[in-house]
Amino acid sequence: MVDTPSSTVTWENGTAVMQLIVTRSDVELAEPDDCKRFSVRVAGEVDAAELERILDAEGVGELADGGEHVFVSIEALRKLASGRTGPGWPEGFAAMLAYAGSKGWLNDAADRVRAHIERG
Repeated sequence: MVDTPSSTVTWENGTAVMQLIVTRSDVELAEPDDCKRFSVRVAGEVDAAELERILDAEGVGELADGGEHVFVSIEALRKLASGRTGPGWPEGFAAMLAYAGSKGWLNDAADRVRAHIERG
């Protein structure tokens, strides 16, 4: 993946990647229409304890697997994507969640999806 220097968007094979971007002051969802790839990107110097605090304060998720992943709230993703997606998004998002479920990437309640953490 390559970051474009002028934006917070991450690109993979010429396509923008859906990411939950976490900074000390903000949580945002970049490229919500891409339901094929998803990760959490932590920007800046944010340690695990601070990341846990931010995720909890923003109501978007919780650290998992010793800080390697985040279980992201599916409802939070829907709210962050609201008004910013095309007409096929509900179906694409549902397909993404079904795929995640088939891989064991949903929590037991199926209300959070696991995402790997990228730093930078």
